[in-house]
Amino acid sequence: MPLQDNPSVPNSTIFFLTGIPGLEAMHRWISIPFCTVFTVALLGNGTLLYIIKTEPSLHKPMFYFLAMLAVIDLVLSMTTMPKTLSIFLFNAREISFSGCLVQMFFLHSFSIMESAVLLAMAFDRYVAICIPLRYTTILTNALIVKIGLAALSRAVLLMFPLPFLLRRLPYCHSHIIAHCYCEHMAVVKLACANSRFNNIYGIIVALFIVGFDLMFIGLSYVKILRTVLNLASKEERIKAFGTCISHICAILVFYTPVVLSSIIHRFGYHVASHIHILMANFYLLFPPMMNPIVYGVKTKQIRDRMLILLQKWCRSVVPNAELVGTRLSTRPSAIAYCHKKLSS
Repeated sequence: MPLQDNPSVPNSTIFFLTGIPGLEAMHRWISIPFCTVFTVALLGNGTLLYIIKTEPSLHKPMFYFLAMLAVIDLVLSMTTMPKTLSIFLFNAREISFSGCLVQMFFLHSFSIMESAVLLAMAFDRYVAICIPLRYTTILTNALIVKIGLAALSRAVLLMFPLPFLLRRLPYCHSHIIAHCYCEHMAVVKLACANSRFNNIYGIIVALFIVGFDLMFIGLSYVKILRTVLNLASKEERIKAFGTCISHICAILVFYTPVVLSSIIHRFGYHVASHIHILMANFYLLFPPMMNPIVYGVKTKQIRDRMLILLQKWCRSVVPNAELVGTRLSTRPSAIAYCHKKLSS
């Protein structure tokens, strides 16, 4: 294993990613669900961005935030999954120290940004339900741009010290990272010097982000719930709270793996190492895949637009298909032809 000649110059260091420790023999099989989820995430978020961009009726604050979420999910997927799949399929484990720092910076920065966007979406729902008459005057395009820049600035400022904190550490022992990607604590454990400050900094940032954002998301929903319960009819209450279902699902999809992974990492001393790694990958894979699915199913405007795209595609597959309203005709010949084309 090539090691650096001078431990004080980490730029020359080559690290080796193990993938999922203990499951190396199954890497090729594991790559199948990973590749499937990655493909679904790319197609789903790409389609979501295309729909929001091309449909003028979706040029509203809620969908601008959703577009930000889709971009973040795409970057998170592209940051980690290509290298992970190369490990599983081609055993390409090497990664340079600089490449490791770049991957780590993007990974943690965009995770922080996703948390900020979910908080912004909670504010959007609060304004839409609690003070709907002022919705357009409060959530202007200028404010949305400021919120996006604030989310980006917070993430960059919090993660900017990370590469410098890691560069100052010598790595003179094992250069094997027991992970599929360069995660902060996995790299810190390889240092042969006092890394207490790195540990404390990582914990403080994680607690600050999760605690701060979840607290304000919770406050938003307390106010939303009060407003919804004060509505006159049951139908109005269901309709008002129904607009929040997609956002609540996105929050659960993002924060549940984070909390579970943190609990297992901190207190699961007897949990097998591959469980830790699988949970960490689940945290990066699941939200990018599920967010476009949840919003596609639960948001009528997006669902209708997706149906239109599907109809256009099916028209190209089935030349003689007839459309009635917004649904494909159920003519047996057309459906049979479409199934035949799809199966081929």
